[in-house]
Amino acid sequence: MIKKTFITLFVLGVLSPFLIVGYYYFNYNYDISSLVNFNPPLTSHIYDKNGEKIANVFDKQNRSYVKFNDIPPRIVEALVAIEDTTFFEHSGVNFGAIFRAFIKDVKARKMVEGASTITQQLVKNKLLTREKKISRKIKEFIYSYKVENALTKEQILERYLNEIYYGHGYYGIKTAANGYFHKKLSDLTLKEMAILVGLPKAPSTYAPTKNYEISMGRANRVVTRMHTLGWIDDAAFEKALVENPKVYNDTLTQNRAPFIVDAVERRMRKMGIRDFKTGGYEVHTTIDLRLQNAAKKSLKYAYDLALKRIGKYKEKDLQKLEQARANGDEEFEPQDVNVSQLNGAMVSLDSKSGDILALVGSVDYKKSSYNRATQGRRQPGSAFKPFIYQVAIDLGYSGATKLVDIAKTYDYEKNGKDMKWQPENYEKDYKGLISLRNALVHSRNLATINLVNDIGLHQLLRELQKFHIKNLPHDLSIALGTISLSPLQLAGYYTSFSNKGVQVAPHLISSIEKRGSTVYEKQDKQMRTSPQTQSYIMTTILEDVVKRGTGRRARARGIELAGKTGTTNNNMDAWFAGYSPTIETVVWFGNDDNTPMYHKETGGRVSGPAFRRYYQQLLKLYPQIKRKFDVPDGIIEVQINGKKEYFSNISKPPRVDEDTDPEGELVF
Repeated sequence: MIKKTFITLFVLGVLSPFLIVGYYYFNYNYDISSLVNFNPPLTSHIYDKNGEKIANVFDKQNRSYVKFNDIPPRIVEALVAIEDTTFFEHSGVNFGAIFRAFIKDVKARKMVEGASTITQQLVKNKLLTREKKISRKIKEFIYSYKVENALTKEQILERYLNEIYYGHGYYGIKTAANGYFHKKLSDLTLKEMAILVGLPKAPSTYAPTKNYEISMGRANRVVTRMHTLGWIDDAAFEKALVENPKVYNDTLTQNRAPFIVDAVERRMRKMGIRDFKTGGYEVHTTIDLRLQNAAKKSLKYAYDLALKRIGKYKEKDLQKLEQARANGDEEFEPQDVNVSQLNGAMVSLDSKSGDILALVGSVDYKKSSYNRATQGRRQPGSAFKPFIYQVAIDLGYSGATKLVDIAKTYDYEKNGKDMKWQPENYEKDYKGLISLRNALVHSRNLATINLVNDIGLHQLLRELQKFHIKNLPHDLSIALGTISLSPLQLAGYYTSFSNKGVQVAPHLISSIEKRGSTVYEKQDKQMRTSPQTQSYIMTTILEDVVKRGTGRRARARGIELAGKTGTTNNNMDAWFAGYSPTIETVVWFGNDDNTPMYHKETGGRVSGPAFRRYYQQLLKLYPQIKRKFDVPDGIIEVQINGKKEYFSNISKPPRVDEDTDPEGELVF
């Protein structure tokens, strides 16, 4: 009886593991498709035009993928040495190691040591939870055998090295190498490899950004194990032991240009790409990070100057108020300006290609992430005038053409009521007759309105169609720039001037790749808007705006610049739009709530300094940049009253009447 009982118990003892495994095998669905068809969420990367990383973009897991053939063999050796020496020999489970761990667990009466193979660790991370239960362990065995039968050893290693967490928010060994060491896998030292393969056991404890010495100790154990196995020689062993690699403690996104990242994400959504944060896209932008930083600093520089000026204005106003009150004047009231609403934006383009080199949407992204450069719509004011004057020049006007600069009252009807419009010059005066050049150089409103009348409003609107500007006002207010545009839109239209009469569409993204395949590549769009000679005549006028006109504060020594200021009614908006021979830049300042800035704050005074500082930095960064405008064939230079004026076969020079003017002076 005892013998039979003993035999029965023995048989049950032998069979029970198989029965238990059989029970779990047949009663659960072991789906390994997520490992067989391995497609983990991948981080997308954004780069500038020079290949410098702008940011990592991801959802929950920051992961870059690496194929097995691109993994250095030393990494595989280090991993196998410390985690699973018999990896290439077993079928997913190492029973010898399990038995040794089991004995230790029994003695301790709890699970104190694991014996998981690399395959089991992969299964545990991808398919199971980390709970320490017998049922979970049995499932792990079954999963591991199924994975080993479905995948090669190389495929298992590839999935392991891309799936496992390496601390500090890094998933996958490629991500960890770049994050901790700023290196490619192929550039890692043996010690750096050892640090990485030692991390998965306890990522938080061994993370070198948190516990450097503990991490080095773990890495030394990896190196020692490799040496014990004879996989590295004495020299490599000694060198690795004493090495203390430099570790970087970066943010996960490494976001160096947040406005660019936001703009790229919006662009991706418009393109119908919904998996940008998990799809592993490589986005190559047209941005130059050095110029992006220069634009950011230049905008802040001008902003700080404005705050100082406004502070001084307020002090003077208070003094005037005290003096007025002392004199019994109760009518004087200082202007109430809320400087907390003041903000700005800047965008810079390559004039020939339309590539966006820099784009800054506010003075401080942390305080306001709203991108005024792309999303804000404000009136450009006089910065719009060059389009009207370009139409005139294309029709045969020249810089020497006389315009009428006098006040006039215009009658019109609005909502069934008779209305009157009495526009003024900013200076509250008028010149009578003024040359077209000086009218634009000094931004004379009345001369511009009379020019529109001279051309004819309907003809002007027809001619302006070549610039493809949308929503133009169909009345004389067009002369004062009452259209609403974003800085980026205005910059795109201004390429008609900066690119020698050829308008180009702005680009932010050069190309997009996914897993080695190109999913997007920019297509240049350009159209001729003016003959090259006529565009050059406009450039000479806009150069004078900078040299001696309303844009004097935008001057930068050592480079020719052309541009136009813009200040809207009640100083609500302050613009400067201009360009060098190769690069165009638009600057805007204003109050976010559309209230007036201080009444002395104009486009030249507020935005001009930002433009100037940007080009000063540009010359330091790229001293070889083109500095002078080219003079196209067909331009005729004529001296008028000791000053150069420019003409062409369209804008013809004045004639010389030798019969009535024996001195040969020009007769208009």
